[in-house]
Amino acid sequence: MELLLIRHAPTPGNLEKRYIGRTDEPIMQPLPVPIPSYPQVERVYISPMLRCRQTAQLLFGGCKPLILEDLRECDFGAFEGKKYAQLCGDSRYRAWIAGELDAPPGGESAAAFRSRCCAAFGHAVRLCIRDKIARAAFVAHGGTLMAILERYANAREAQSFYAWQAAPLCGWAAKITPDAWIREQALFDIQPIGG
Repeated sequence: MELLLIRHAPTPGNLEKRYIGRTDEPIMQPLPVPIPSYPQVERVYISPMLRCRQTAQLLFGGCKPLILEDLRECDFGAFEGKKYAQLCGDSRYRAWIAGELDAPPGGESAAAFRSRCCAAFGHAVRLCIRDKIARAAFVAHGGTLMAILERYANAREAQSFYAWQAAPLCGWAAKITPDAWIREQALFDIQPIGG
C-alpha cells in the first residue's frame, strides 16, 4: 500500500510566518505556488481545518475526504497567530522554544499533540488495510506530518521531528505492507513528493 502525506496549500498566515494552529484560515487565492499533480487515490483522510478541506478538493476532488479530528495542527495557545518578532521578547516563548516549557501558555503540549496525531494516523492505516486500499492520501498540517513521520518512519529512514518539514502542497510518499505494519508499525521507502 502507498500512502501520500501532503501538507495543505499555503495560507496568508503561513506566508507571514505566523503560528497558525487552531485559526481556521482558508488557502490563498490565487495560489502563489504551482499545484502538483498527484496520482489517483482510493481514499483521502484530512484534518477538519478549512485549509485541508480546500486542499483535498483541489488535489483529489473526485474522492470524498474522511475527516479525522485528531489530524488538526497543534494548538499554540497564547502564541497563536503571532510571528517570531512579536514573541522573541516574551520569556514564556523563549522558554517554550528552548524546551523548558512543554506547552505554550493555554496551548497543547508537544507530547499530547504528537500522541493524538499518531493515534489518528495508525487508526486510518488499520482501516486502509482492512478495506484493501492500494493508495491513500493524508492532507494535513506540517506539524502533523512531522509527528507522524518521526514516529512511524522505519529504523533505517528515521529522522528527528524537524527533518520532516514539507513545503505547502508537498510531502512524502511511503509504503507499508499489512504484515509489516502489524509487526513493526513502520513506513518504508519514504520519498519526497510535490516539490
